[in-house]
Amino acid sequence: MGFLLLKTFHIVMVISWFAGLFYLPRIFVNLAMVPLEATHKLENDRLLLMANKLFRFMTPLGVLAVISGVWLWIGYDIGAGMGWMHAKVALVLVLIGYHLSCRNRLEEFNRGERRHSHVWYRWYNEIPVLMLLAIVALVVIKPF
Repeated sequence: MGFLLLKTFHIVMVISWFAGLFYLPRIFVNLAMVPLEATHKLENDRLLLMANKLFRFMTPLGVLAVISGVWLWIGYDIGAGMGWMHAKVALVLVLIGYHLSCRNRLEEFNRGERRHSHVWYRWYNEIPVLMLLAIVALVVIKPF
């Protein structure tokens, strides 16, 4: 029963973390579209407030998702036929890198820097979607 509760907790934390990973870059798209003139300061400040609060909310969820995932992994017998798990862990590491990349983009916006266009952020926003598809496919299909 404890294993199933832990698995349930892990799934909920992953879903919650991904909600943030999906939404934060969408805020970046909007921030990148806000003109830097003083007349748009309120809009910029509101979006920055939303982005900062979301990042502070989603980071602990990501940490809990990773910790519960490692805890579940410890319970697995990692042997032959578990290559899918190693691939999943590799993708989770990429996802952690993406999360940290979001932090860096947020810090740039907080400093008033606009290094990328809204189009760039639209493409950047697709990365967690692709990661989620790959991870779910690995967990469900277990191809190797």
